[in-house]
Amino acid sequence: MAETKSLPILYSFRRCPYAMRARLGVLASQTTVALREIVLCNKPEHMLEISPKGTVPVLQLSDGTVIDESLDIMLWALRRNDPQHWLAPQTGTLSDMLALIEEMDGDFKRNLDRYKYSTRYEDADPDKHYALAIAELSKLSQRLEKSTYLFGDHPTLADQALFPFVRQFANANKERFEQQAPLSVKNWLNNRLEQPEFAEVFGTKWKPWSPEDDLVLFPHASATHAL
Repeated sequence: MAETKSLPILYSFRRCPYAMRARLGVLASQTTVALREIVLCNKPEHMLEISPKGTVPVLQLSDGTVIDESLDIMLWALRRNDPQHWLAPQTGTLSDMLALIEEMDGDFKRNLDRYKYSTRYEDADPDKHYALAIAELSKLSQRLEKSTYLFGDHPTLADQALFPFVRQFANANKERFEQQAPLSVKNWLNNRLEQPEFAEVFGTKWKPWSPEDDLVLFPHASATHAL
């Protein structure tokens, strides 16, 4: 389709927090993409051709450029258009936000995986990794006890990049999370889940894409800033 060629193509998987992160950035930037929902056990050949590592999200621009890291997709989208000022924190800098995201993507995500998917890791101790993940949340709670969001009084890149993973952790055992997670983190997470953008990136159940399908636009807004 001619229309497809003018739009970036985003391979995504609705429940993946990395893919959710990318969709949040695309949505906030008011960029329209051709969305291709995948099934993890049957990944499209084209996706594997442009990104052999086979993980989502994968964004292919109209000039053939491929971006296959979720945070890089967020930054690409927001550097083009950032009406909500996600890249301009009230306190701290973009570098500070990226440093916090990197920390949480490291130790917190590592312990989250070894708790939630303990059978995949030979040396995993679920209780130990749960406790370590809870401890990692102190990096967020220390900030959230001083302000509504991680870097001030409006949500920024850090809030939107990190809450999908905290949500994943909370959902692994909701009762345990409610009992042990810092109150400020629980309130922050609930606030993020109640926002319209969460419903937009997670509420729709897209049919897995196949080459014969009609174009699926994300988001559904008519405004487009496609390359």
